[in-house]
Formats: sequence, C-alpha cells, structure tokens
Amino acid sequence: MAAGEVVTQDRAGFGKALGTRMHDLPGVAETVADFFKRGAVSVASDLIGATLLVDGIGGMIVETEAYTALDPASHSFRGPTARNASMFGPVGRAYVYRSYGIHWCLNFVCDAEIAGSAVLIRAIRPLVGLERMAARRGTSDVRILCAGPGRLSRALAVDQGLDGAQLDTPPFDLRLRTEVPKVEVGRRVGIKSGADTPWRFWLAGSPFLSRKATPFQP
Repeated sequence: MAAGEVVTQDRAGFGKALGTRMHDLPGVAETVADFFKRGAVSVASDLIGATLLVDGIGGMIVETEAYTALDPASHSFRGPTARNASMFGPVGRAYVYRSYGIHWCLNFVCDAEIAGSAVLIRAIRPLVGLERMAARRGTSDVRILCAGPGRLSRALAVDQGLDGAQLDTPPFDLRLRTEVPKVEVGRRVGIKSGADTPWRFWLAGSPFLSRKATPFQP
C-alpha cells in the first residue's frame, strides 16, 4: 500500500478480518470474563488481530500496550482515584481517559487478580466506516486514521461517556481473532517510568502502527 493511499471499499476483506463475534460464542458470559480476567500482558498480546467496532465503525487491532497497578507507568500505580476508578472495577469494561487535556484514550480493563490492570488500544487497521472516520479525523489517509490512541478515539467517537462501559454490549462489538498472527513486542511509547518494560505489542509488518516499532532485544 502506497503512502497516502485511500481505501474506498469499506468492507474489502472485512468478513475474514472480523473474526469471531464474542456475542455469538456459546457461553459468551464465561468467554468474555475468561478473556479479560487474565493478566494485562497476555490480554494485550492476544488482542492483536482481534476486531474492534464502536457503533459499527472500526477495524483490526494492530497495536496495544499493557499496564498494571504494579507498574510505575500506570495510572493505577498510586491507587484508585476518581479519574482511574474504572481500572479498579469489573474486568471486560472500558477505561477512557483524556491525555494532556486533548485526546481521549481507550483501554480495556483486565486481570481479575491484580486490580488496576488495563490494555491501551494504540492503533487499529481501519476496515469499516472509513468515510465516517475520515470526516471525524479530517483526513482520508487510511494509514493515519487510527494510528495512535488519540487518533483512534477520535475516529471511533470514543469519549468519557464510554468510560466504564461493558465491552460485550453495544456500542462495542469486540471479536476475537480466528488465527494467530505474528506479534512483536517492544518498549512502550511516551513514558519515563518503566520505559524499559517490553509491554508494547504490535502486528508484525503492519503499516497502521502509531509510530516506528523496534522489537525488544534483551
């Protein structure tokens, strides 16, 4: 795909990319709970290749970061506050916060054993609702529509109103991947504390990442 190329077919390759709808799986309550009750690192890695839609608009998750209450880079490190309350609530819900007073950022709360754990959704590959995303973002360059947590949230119209919302009910439609892709891991972005912790995960070779990714070398 050439830089700046615009995808005009919203559903090109969409069926294969969607994966398995959590709502359609037998024992869906157990499925959602089991997926998100695991540790943040496992959830962050396994979300790569899953599909996220908000009000029917979205695409494939290609980049995530893990955070826990034991991690000095996490909002939950110093304990519960009004801002991070959702991180200490039930797993399988959204934690939405505003970064630098400008951008909303979408996280998925996880880990039934370590309260205060969540996965930041850093980037998706846009697949459905491209015209709506382009209008919200003010660009038709598919590579940067959802490349970064702030861009992603604006493209999907995510704001504080979704903080604490369940991920297995509308407007969210989260679908597990049906194939295991090549996932690479490296250091997280834009932090000082815990900067060397390799808890950033991304789809190898994806052109839709938030920024350049270098695999971790121990």
